[in-house]
Amino acid sequence: MSAEKISEALISAGIPPELVIVIIAALPIIELRGAIPFGINLLGMPWYSVLPLAIIGNILPVPFILLFIEIVAGWLSRIPVFEKFFSWLFERTRRKSSIIERYKRIGLALFVAVPLPVTGAWTGSLAAVLLSLERKWAGLAILAGVLIAGIIVTILSMLGWTGAIIAGVALCLLLICGFWRSAR
Repeated sequence: MSAEKISEALISAGIPPELVIVIIAALPIIELRGAIPFGINLLGMPWYSVLPLAIIGNILPVPFILLFIEIVAGWLSRIPVFEKFFSWLFERTRRKSSIIERYKRIGLALFVAVPLPVTGAWTGSLAAVLLSLERKWAGLAILAGVLIAGIIVTILSMLGWTGAIIAGVALCLLLICGFWRSAR
């Protein structure tokens, strides 16, 4: 379900747009990368209102993930469907977390800061747990990454179509570099 459909359902249920921004930013995968453009470009809210709301929403799940994901995963993994899901999720996160393994806290902040799909606070929190990073420092690194990502996404959102083109070109270049590296 897209951020737009989720938000339409929430707004039609009488939830204020500010809370909708927080909720969208707290969702995995969408995070503030979807909440900020939605708030600025679709709801017409000013960036200085949207940015703090998106940061708050994006950082809300982090302490819970850092503290409880292992317990929840262990408990839910008793069910075969969830066991497959968590195995897939943990393996994928381990593969994507080489920068975190190499640079620890700075790597974690950079990983979260890059505004690409599946590199946000949720995945960063999971990677921090899987790599046994100290929770306090991991939380601060994730916050720093969320702040940087929020600024980048806000600037791109304020540029409208120009920002979308810049983001698209950057994403294509990153994909090409990734394929080129894996081919070697």
